[in-house]
Amino acid sequence: MFITIQSHEYSKHAWLTDQMYRLRKRVFADQLNWDVPVVGEYERDGYDAMRPVYLVWCDDSKQKLYGSLRLMPTTGPTLLHDVFRRTFPADVDLMAPGIWEGTRMCVDEAAIQADFPEIDAGRAFCLLLLALCECAMAHGIHTMISNYEPQLKRIYKRAGAEVDELGRSDGFGKYPVCCGAFEVSDEVLVRMRTALKIDLPLYRKTPRTPSPVVKNLIAAA
Repeated sequence: MFITIQSHEYSKHAWLTDQMYRLRKRVFADQLNWDVPVVGEYERDGYDAMRPVYLVWCDDSKQKLYGSLRLMPTTGPTLLHDVFRRTFPADVDLMAPGIWEGTRMCVDEAAIQADFPEIDAGRAFCLLLLALCECAMAHGIHTMISNYEPQLKRIYKRAGAEVDELGRSDGFGKYPVCCGAFEVSDEVLVRMRTALKIDLPLYRKTPRTPSPVVKNLIAAA
C-alpha cells in the first residue's frame, strides 16, 4: 500500500520512518555518494526537522518499507530554492500553495525483489510516481516540482508522467541537475495508469479505506 505520514503521525509510524532514514542512507550516501548528512545508519537533513509529509510504500501491516519520498510545500523552505535555485530561470515563480516539492525518492530494491519478484527497479519507481500523482490530486496539489539527473527522464516517460523541464545547471555533481514541473491532473493520471496498466488506485488516503492493490496487479507488465 501507499500512504502518507504527516507530522502528527510520526510516532504512530516510527518503525516505517526508521526504515526510511536507513534506506536513504544506503541509497544516497552509500550507493550514490551524495554529500548528504549522515548520523550512524540514518540520512536526515534540516528539512526533515521541518515536519514534512512522507509518501511511503509499505506492506499491508505497515511494518515493511519498499520505498518513500518527501513532500514539502513551496511556500516554505525547500531544497529547490535553497540549494538548486540555479536549475530554473530567475523569472520563474514556483512558490504557491498548489505547488509542492518532492525529494529523496528511493526504493528498497532488495525488499521489492523479495516480495514482488516481477517488479524491476524501473517499474518500482514508476509505481511510486503514480502513487504520488494520486496523492497530490487527493490533497489539492496541481504541480509537483523536483530536481533530477537527465537519465531519469526515461523513468518518467515509462510512467507516462507529464514533465516540463524548466532548466538545468552543472556544478552539483557528475551530471547536470534538471528542474522539472510535473503536471497533476485527471488527464495525466489516466495516461499514467494506461502506461503502467493499472486500473485501481494505489494511494490509500485514510487507513479505513480498503487497499485495492494486489501483487499480481502492480506486477503486471
